[in-house]
Amino acid sequence: MRKHFQQQLSLGVTPISEVEIYPNTRDHMANLLAALKYIFITPKWNKQIFKLLEANIQSTKKKTGRNGMSLWEIFVLAQTRLCMNIGYDQLHNFSNYHILLRGIMGVQKGYFNEGKQYTYQNIYDNISLLDDDLLKEINAIILKVGHEIFKKKSSELSLKTDSFVVETATHFPTDYSLLWDSIRKSLDIIEKLGLPKWRKSKDWRRKLKSLMREVGRISSKGGQNKEERLIKSAQTYLHKTNNLKKKLEEVLNYEFTDLKKLELQIELLYYHEMLLKHINLIERRLINCEKIPHSEKLISIFQPFVEMINKGKRNVEIGKKLVITTEENNLIVDWEICTKKSDSEVLIPIIDRILSKHKIKRLSVDKGFSSKENKELLSLYIEKVIMPKKGKLNKSEKEEERETQFKKYRKKHSAIESNINELEHRGLNKCPDRKESNFNRYIGLACISYNLHKIGQYISRKKAKSNITLKRSA
Repeated sequence: MRKHFQQQLSLGVTPISEVEIYPNTRDHMANLLAALKYIFITPKWNKQIFKLLEANIQSTKKKTGRNGMSLWEIFVLAQTRLCMNIGYDQLHNFSNYHILLRGIMGVQKGYFNEGKQYTYQNIYDNISLLDDDLLKEINAIILKVGHEIFKKKSSELSLKTDSFVVETATHFPTDYSLLWDSIRKSLDIIEKLGLPKWRKSKDWRRKLKSLMREVGRISSKGGQNKEERLIKSAQTYLHKTNNLKKKLEEVLNYEFTDLKKLELQIELLYYHEMLLKHINLIERRLINCEKIPHSEKLISIFQPFVEMINKGKRNVEIGKKLVITTEENNLIVDWEICTKKSDSEVLIPIIDRILSKHKIKRLSVDKGFSSKENKELLSLYIEKVIMPKKGKLNKSEKEEERETQFKKYRKKHSAIESNINELEHRGLNKCPDRKESNFNRYIGLACISYNLHKIGQYISRKKAKSNITLKRSA
């Protein structure tokens, strides 16, 4: 049965409460671990965090007697990965050899034991148990920890809301390159199945890749008779692909009894559907010269949830839009992953969710969130709404935006840009995780690790100042 955490104390092993973290440092790891240590040694917060982890992780697990990785170890390693913006390989190395990290996890080496050792797969599988809903509940507790640490006097929050794009590891999509993705993944599965009539799979791969590249070269360059050459090249590419399609359909009709082969056949069915879809799109666009509606296009066959977003900062960004809301101490109160919605459309649901838990004194947003309906509705519940209007201002709007208080809080709103910049350094510039559930978890962990880092930074500075005062008095 998975446990909260029980440190095996022996000679040479330091209890977590006594692990020394050097306070006068700007190291991200040290600041994160300072916050984690504070949570662990404070029973009030410790119990709340463990209660949530236990309810979500252990509710579906059988009581088998195997301890597994403790809830505390899972939580610490998950935060370390995003705070340091590292991959699982480096996290695996840290978990086994970073002395301070192992000290806060309570698994360091003693005189009579070698300490706990982790495997790569063990770390990956356990961190994958966390989900987006759980992380939002944990963040609500961490926000309370932050307010206690920062000694927040008022229960009312002064909020700032802004959005940015979290990119994904996705190449720029074209229908002929997405067709090639479908082909190569289908051939990968065929090779795993080890079927006897597919000895020429490498030849299929080589020829089709060459034809795809030829379509791309003609499409991107000029020259005489470009349209004719492009149609001819596309027809050759599609002819060869249709031959492959017929062979793949034979494999889909096989009746496998082996479970692993059956799973591969189901996966092949998806890539076969993608292959058919993009054969149709190429035929319509390049051969029939038809304009394809955007709703029929796909950005990625591996990450169908991603979007192409143009925010004006770059030509185009491929990923998902993330809206974050921070308070006066720069802690993240809420985050929202947007799906084909503008900033002004998501603002009301976000603030409504925050109002169900907190009182809001002020809210500042940029012009992207501006709408007359939003401002009127928010003004009913929030004392001061700083929402610059898009477009031409009338007389009353000009007077409002010239007010000293409006200008003051509009300038303060720019602090959220530095919060976004720090989040991008926590890993939210580009998400390496593939599935949508993994993408959502990655964002949640990044937001929590950011909050913990801010809290730990304050704890370290406070401790460093008290150490200086003690030295002077001595």
